[in-house]
Amino acid sequence: MQNQAEINRLKNIVNDLLKEAKAQGASAAEAALSIDDGLSVTARLGDVETIEYHCDQGLGVTVYFGQRKGSASSTDLSPDSIRETVTAACSIARFASADEFAGLPEQAALATEFPDLDLCHPWEINAELAKALAIECEQAARDFHPDISNSEGATVNTHQGISVFGNSLGFIQGYDSTRHSLSCSVLGQRGESMQRDYWYSVARNALDLETASAIGRKAGERTIKRLDARRISTRQCPVLYAPEVAGGLIGAFLGAISGGNLYRKTSFLLDSLGQQVFPEFMRIHEQPLLKNALGSSAYDAEGVTTQTRDIVRNGVVQGYVLSSYSARKLGLKTTGNAGGVHNLQISAGADDFAAMLKRLDTGLLVTELMGQGVNNVTGDYSRGASGYWVERGEIQYPVEEITIAGNLKNMFKNIVAVGNDIDLRGNIRCGSILLEQMSIAGE
Repeated sequence: MQNQAEINRLKNIVNDLLKEAKAQGASAAEAALSIDDGLSVTARLGDVETIEYHCDQGLGVTVYFGQRKGSASSTDLSPDSIRETVTAACSIARFASADEFAGLPEQAALATEFPDLDLCHPWEINAELAKALAIECEQAARDFHPDISNSEGATVNTHQGISVFGNSLGFIQGYDSTRHSLSCSVLGQRGESMQRDYWYSVARNALDLETASAIGRKAGERTIKRLDARRISTRQCPVLYAPEVAGGLIGAFLGAISGGNLYRKTSFLLDSLGQQVFPEFMRIHEQPLLKNALGSSAYDAEGVTTQTRDIVRNGVVQGYVLSSYSARKLGLKTTGNAGGVHNLQISAGADDFAAMLKRLDTGLLVTELMGQGVNNVTGDYSRGASGYWVERGEIQYPVEEITIAGNLKNMFKNIVAVGNDIDLRGNIRCGSILLEQMSIAGE
């Protein structure tokens, strides 16, 4: 969009909303407004299956009457609807119980500098072009091998939107952004063995996407490699997490050091600040101001300045992941993470994926995980998995229907290496992760 006039229009709506909250007796208020439009086209078996145009808008307001809080939302941006939404939030707040930790952030914590993070790159693509791209992507997957027997389709997505946030402390800011993706999923069959796999690419700028044919070929290749998968016997062995699943391990760590789990005492990493949780070579670095990146922002969901910082340095926890509320509950300061982290970079070693396989030597390569088997209180970890059995650093055969298990405290300390094969498609930018040993439950 890159439309300053539209951003200013939405800022005026948020400003009116905050004034309305004050007029209705709120001692403080904050409001977020977003509009989003986009196109999604899916092709399957060489023909268009769906074409969807998206046009969404919504606002949310939170008001405070002292320490009492109420929230309401609406998709209608008309003046009457704004008044009704504020009235609803005020009604809730008047009857809510007081919470001594509720309220807006400290004024001094709010962002004051707003660099251009290069987040908006509209894609001039229409339904016909998107259809051709999706068909090309799927065809590349289906042409990869005769054993590709069916398809779940290929999808082109493009979205662009504006987000504006303001509060009664005088903060009001907005920015426009884009997000584009191309994905493909196909099925393969050989005798009794049937498998599916996929690949996708996502970026702020469509020029940064992998080509349609490359995505299709990768989806086809991954599917064919999984055919004739076996189960392996129950054992203990080294495990290598492929980059596309390795970020989940770091996600479990983030959950354990997030404010909500810490103040509720539902984390296996309580009081871990200053503690050695990972090996000394591990660094986890937050980079909110990276240009053109998927997780970039100069401020968090409360308007607080985001921080370029080490969450883990030399394996030691340097800071938690806190909003203003959770920070107050813990007697700490917000870390600018209301709404989550921003571009978390996991320190990488010198090894590419092939070198990481050599370091694994003999063990399990995990490429897909199933289930939600993480106990955040104890750190116990148990997930369904599939991947490949590796010997002497070479993939031998695909593996399925197994469970990998351990305790996250031990798993973090037993990380042997992190590869430089970094997956940039999400907010956690991580390469493959090699663990010294895990329990495998199989036959």
